[in-house]
Amino acid sequence: MKERILIVDDERSIRDTLKMTLEYEGFAVDTAENGATAVERVRNSPPDAVLLDIKMPGMDGLETLERIRGTDPTIAVIILTGHGSIETAVEATKKGAYDFLTKPPDRERVLLTLRNALKHTRLTRENTRMREEIEGGVNILGVSRAIREVTATIERVAPTEAYVLITGENGTGKELVARALHRLSRRADKPFVEVNCAAIPSELIESELFGHEKGSFTGATAQRIGKFEQANQGTIFLDEIGDMSTAAQAKVLRVLEEGTFERVGGNRRIVTDVRVIAATNKNLATEIADGRFREDLFHRLNVIPIHVPPLRDRREDIPLLIEHFLAETAQKNKLPPRRIERDACERLQSMPWPGNVRELRNAVERLAILCPGTITATDVQRFVSGSPDPFGSLLNEDVTFQEFKEKAEALFLRRQLERFQWNVSRTADELDIQRSHLYTKMKKYGLLRGGEET
Repeated sequence: MKERILIVDDERSIRDTLKMTLEYEGFAVDTAENGATAVERVRNSPPDAVLLDIKMPGMDGLETLERIRGTDPTIAVIILTGHGSIETAVEATKKGAYDFLTKPPDRERVLLTLRNALKHTRLTRENTRMREEIEGGVNILGVSRAIREVTATIERVAPTEAYVLITGENGTGKELVARALHRLSRRADKPFVEVNCAAIPSELIESELFGHEKGSFTGATAQRIGKFEQANQGTIFLDEIGDMSTAAQAKVLRVLEEGTFERVGGNRRIVTDVRVIAATNKNLATEIADGRFREDLFHRLNVIPIHVPPLRDRREDIPLLIEHFLAETAQKNKLPPRRIERDACERLQSMPWPGNVRELRNAVERLAILCPGTITATDVQRFVSGSPDPFGSLLNEDVTFQEFKEKAEALFLRRQLERFQWNVSRTADELDIQRSHLYTKMKKYGLLRGGEET
């Protein structure tokens, strides 16, 4: 496949000359007469390298460079500049341009620089691909629409400097989202520092975040470097920020606004450059209303909100997660590969999973270790905590025969609807009943998606 080059210059003669030269050398060439068009082309069909004029009307070369780098940092950008703007071209290389060439461009110099730049692009993309294979890329498995929206947002937001607030229940994978944002960012080679705000006592959280000077309080026998200082030029992940004390919240807000802080017991202002990603399982609107969370900090953090859906809202992802966790467990524990029967998989898929992906992972690991062969529905019934026989539990209730029949029918229909991701037509076809009849039953028993009832 031909390597693709994008030429961006407001002078048509330059564009045409370079295009003719590069096409003769076997490259696929596209052109743009301004920065806005170039950025759009990069978004729609990323090239392997860009030849970019520095002086253009409207969006100049420096801004265009930043937008291109923000869209795809693997693309090598070569700056084209007149003799009078060498200083600007040098500034562009500091902002991530691969190299710069003076106008009028010399053919041999263009080809040499371009081939080196393309080699750089190939190496960068290969390293990225290998790192994604090792680390799992975005590392959030799923085919559901909900999880595809999350991964698309991560890929779009990661290259920017925007603060991100991740919400979701415990066990949904908020930390995976934070790590993916860092790994796909321009800070990927800098520190990723995690702070579990819920696990640190309120009297120690400020020292943990900002550090302290020797003798600043009882037990401070030495100077301590805080998390914000450790994360300088990288990313700090404030997990469970909803549990942070209001006093610490005020200091975090000040750091975000000013980019500086003081260690506990110190009086020297320390400058820090960090990207902040926060996460919480709490409803911060409620916390704000109850006076437990600062509204100004919420708005500062909530530049890009990402909600990670609970597992019950993405049941179609469960079979893929099961296969992944089975393979992972087998590799980690040096076990032979494990298979799971369809009925067993469907049984797991229909369970409520209040602990979300974390709970599913533990359950699959338990099955892989305790079941010597193929995992069956009986194994799921036996070994997975939280999967009692629901029909059996009805026998222990003080109900009439008619009430028992209705409860059993409601439970059966819910299981079948969950099995087909609440697709009423497919469920009716499987049960060999009319769709209108199934709707009537659903209305009678108050069956709604997500486990809610009318």
